[in-house]
Amino acid sequence: MRAHQLDPDNAEICNNLGLALRRLRRNQEALAWFETAIEIRPRFADAFDNSLVALFHLHRFDEVFALADRMTSLGLNTTVTEWNVSLAHLLTGNFEAGWRGHQTRLKLPSAKYHRFPQPMWLGDEDIEGKTILVVADEGLGDTVQFVRYVPMLAARGARVVLVVQDPLHRLMSTLRGAAQCIPMSAVGTPPPFDLHCPVSSLPLAFKTRLDTIPADMPYLPSLPDRHVKAWEDRLGPRTRLRVGLAWSGDPSHVNDETRSIPLRTLSRILDVDATFVSLQKAPRPHDAAVLRERSDIVDLTADLTDFADTAALIRCLDVVVTVDTSVAHLAGALGCPTWILLPWTPDYRWLLERADSPWYPSVRLFRQTETCEFETVLDRVRDELRARTAGGHVVIGA
Repeated sequence: MRAHQLDPDNAEICNNLGLALRRLRRNQEALAWFETAIEIRPRFADAFDNSLVALFHLHRFDEVFALADRMTSLGLNTTVTEWNVSLAHLLTGNFEAGWRGHQTRLKLPSAKYHRFPQPMWLGDEDIEGKTILVVADEGLGDTVQFVRYVPMLAARGARVVLVVQDPLHRLMSTLRGAAQCIPMSAVGTPPPFDLHCPVSSLPLAFKTRLDTIPADMPYLPSLPDRHVKAWEDRLGPRTRLRVGLAWSGDPSHVNDETRSIPLRTLSRILDVDATFVSLQKAPRPHDAAVLRERSDIVDLTADLTDFADTAALIRCLDVVVTVDTSVAHLAGALGCPTWILLPWTPDYRWLLERADSPWYPSVRLFRQTETCEFETVLDRVRDELRARTAGGHVVIGA
């Protein structure tokens, strides 16, 4: 503020003040500073983009789209703008515009999709008799979510070669519709193919609308009985409700600070009469310290070598309580009852307001209110768990 007082007509200072407030999740106050920066410098592209993000987190989506149109008219529309607008379209259920804009991710500086000389397939060409390389291009959860389209490619007569992140390879190696599954570490030397498609572009290629989301569950391969039984034996007799827990995602994720929660905060649900089982790989140091103190959380994660192991362990549970991370997608894709703790402004795939997910019928969504805190969300989860263990009877379902 002192810098602004000394130089009140400096648009950069106003923009920086807005950024500082936005990081504190004070988006309404941040928006005022971004608008001031634009008043001072009417073509300040960064301030426009920052205003758009603030409006997004305030759920003022009509204003997001209006501001994007204004930026386009001024020639200030950037790849980042297009990406943010696509997320607003998807979050509000406008999939037609959203999936088209979602392709912008491949032009972002953070994009890591391999460039192939063969054409990219986005649904227009006939693929019967063709070999199509489907490659993971975002996070582990995105891959789990969108491999549901692989059998649909095979049904069109394509031979599908699927490339997934190494931790998913064993689980996906027998995915229905995939003629071959190879790990990402081998993508530099794929077998011959005619076309390629990023896995996160499959919803666009299949012109997915809210009412056409393929949601037959489970769509992941069945696990060997002996694999599941090995984890069942380690958990011991099933005398109480078994609740899986995952409380944080990738620390490098752009929205990690809003979607991950400390284990100490999550511990407010641990007084329920249930067996709690950690699904959290590589907990952060402060969480690992809490975990060591908690004898009421079964922690077998040191022996989870990949997602096939995690899937087998999930098969032994009654419900999974998780933040928005790959475990949420894995449990949902397995058809396990899954309760996802969501921030006030969630990732686009969870849409707004609804408590269910059209992507995963077994999922329930527990959302933050405008207060943007998880304590009351966890209190609702605790009440639900208690209701399902009342009288010593395990009751899990809708």
